[in-house]
Amino acid sequence: MNKLSFKYFTKSLIVLTILVNIISENLTAQAKNPSPLNFPTPKNVDNMLFYIQRDPNINTAIYAINYQENGKIDKENPIKGYWIRYAEKGEKKDFNYIQRKFAYGIESKVLNNEEFELQFVSYKKLPLTLKKIDSDQKYHVFVSVNQKKIQVEKIFVRIEGGSFWLPNVKYAEVTGIDAYSNKVITERILLK
Repeated sequence: MNKLSFKYFTKSLIVLTILVNIISENLTAQAKNPSPLNFPTPKNVDNMLFYIQRDPNINTAIYAINYQENGKIDKENPIKGYWIRYAEKGEKKDFNYIQRKFAYGIESKVLNNEEFELQFVSYKKLPLTLKKIDSDQKYHVFVSVNQKKIQVEKIFVRIEGGSFWLPNVKYAEVTGIDAYSNKVITERILLK
């Protein structure tokens, strides 16, 4: 191998090594502390707005529009939450009292005829907005995370240990449609 070929080979090897390191660091950052579980995606769920999945099991909390018998949204309780218990053959089950009042329940406040402010009973620092959109005349839930407005499709909560009343929550990831770019994004929130 002549000097010029060796020099070119060495530079190419250095550039390749740098690129591999950058790519592997990005993949590691994205996958840092993932759940060891494989979660199913809820399908064909009537009036679903978004869902929550979390450790320690694959059961999924569903949040759907709560319509009255007349077909209008229930303004006192616009969202109904319940489980799809995938760990128990996909059984549908309402949240129990403790789950509704201390963990997965949602409090709401009417902002106007077609818009509501929502808060999880367990984490009030993440205000959500439920509103009807002109483009499809359907209700959607929006949240601002890391200065991005997201139409929420799912939330993943990473839990490592702790207890029933005080789980050790590492982070939450909100996945949905970026309201400005119209692309699917996932934004992570550290919950401390």
